[in-house]
Amino acid sequence: MRVAIDARHLGQGRGIARYLEEMLAALAAEFPEDVWVAVVPGSRPVEAPSGVELRRTRLSSKALFAAAVITGRPRLEKLAGGADVCWIPAPAPVACGRRTPYVLTIHDLSFEVAAEDFTAYEQRWHRAARPRRLAERAAAVVVDSDATGRALAEANWPLDPARVSVVRAAPSTSVSGPASVTPGGNGYLLYVGALEPRKGIETLAEAVAIARGLGLTAPLLVVGEGRLAPGLENVAGVKLVGRQSDAQLAELYTGALALVMPSTLEGFGLPPVEAATHGVVSVVSDLPVFRETLRDALLTFPVGDAEALAKALVLVSGDSSLRAKLGTAAQQAVRSLTWQSSARALHGVLTAAAEGDR
Repeated sequence: MRVAIDARHLGQGRGIARYLEEMLAALAAEFPEDVWVAVVPGSRPVEAPSGVELRRTRLSSKALFAAAVITGRPRLEKLAGGADVCWIPAPAPVACGRRTPYVLTIHDLSFEVAAEDFTAYEQRWHRAARPRRLAERAAAVVVDSDATGRALAEANWPLDPARVSVVRAAPSTSVSGPASVTPGGNGYLLYVGALEPRKGIETLAEAVAIARGLGLTAPLLVVGEGRLAPGLENVAGVKLVGRQSDAQLAELYTGALALVMPSTLEGFGLPPVEAATHGVVSVVSDLPVFRETLRDALLTFPVGDAEALAKALVLVSGDSSLRAKLGTAAQQAVRSLTWQSSARALHGVLTAAAEGDR
């Protein structure tokens, strides 16, 4: 089987990029007999995972995909030198020929249900992608979680449930912890993620201020970048550390008292899963997806409730036995999540699409 991949996100360092890199590496390792062709526009430096063929285009990303939207060309399978099936790892402006089936991955519906959280440029990009039409024409749609599958149904997307498959993401192999660790050794709380509205950054800032008034002394280290960073810069007890290498992030996970994730919407939520591999408990907003991956091995608070989050931060910081109990349970909960199993599941969907079984 020859698979063409829209790999525009490779090397960009954010959530979809990490997902794509991990999944591609696992697919190529698990199924070396297949041909994996990653199509990347422009000339920026990019490395493809071992076993993945890299195809570059002369046009930049904006020019290439603007042409795809306006003219329906160039088609992804043509750019890849032919393909039995295409994989689009996130909704985006792209052209695919009608004779070549494609599989679309949808991570969440933030672009639709929380469009105001995105910049004007990002909103134009989402409209150009025409996600619903892209999903309707797909041979199959893949989601990271049951929660996202339910969200698609509740939002009345034009999809037969039989064409939607859940293929869970997994902890990054480069930052996951060993089988057993001693959680929370260095006395700090940790946030990992983009500093954007749907991540609950304003709630986080307010909660830390309240928690310090309640006696919290542990600082909050913030790993990530985004336009809401200024809102955290002057909050006492918060330290912005920007992006970190995989090795640095692994070390930060290992030493944290707890991970904090106050999102208003998530399709999977990777940082709590990665923290769990280190035996570190997470304090998260009460979203179904977090219980789907971590079951009861976490502390939750109502979405947007800064006072409740503050109380949870004080509790988890001051109770080592609670941290140890929940950290161990979280580690067990995520043990079955691996990129190898995810790759096998996605490969099954791609094969069925290529063979016309859907």
